[in-house]
Amino acid sequence: METLTRNQKKDIRLIAKFVEVYCAGKHAAAERSNFMLPEGLGERALCPECTEFMKYAVTKRIKCPLEAEKPSCKHCRIHCYAAPQRQKVREIMAWSGRRLMMRGRLDYIWHYFF
Repeated sequence: METLTRNQKKDIRLIAKFVEVYCAGKHAAAERSNFMLPEGLGERALCPECTEFMKYAVTKRIKCPLEAEKPSCKHCRIHCYAAPQRQKVREIMAWSGRRLMMRGRLDYIWHYFF
């Protein structure tokens, strides 16, 4: 496996944070296990449902065919995610984005709106 680019690492960390906040808020009662991000990017405590989604998201981000000109996913001309996962990521981003901004994570505002 080749090493990840700086943008891939940033995007994987970002989606992992959003999924972690979503999982903690929506699946608080679920059993959690640690999900290891690739290339030592850390780990996140996620329920089984969110772990499966993260595996899917990481795989799709690593295999993105537009790496050289990669826009944010919502502005991309190629949608890598299948329809159910695309709907799920919209739900995760909307729910988590608001909570991260309320917690003072202003650096996520840029990603939320752009």
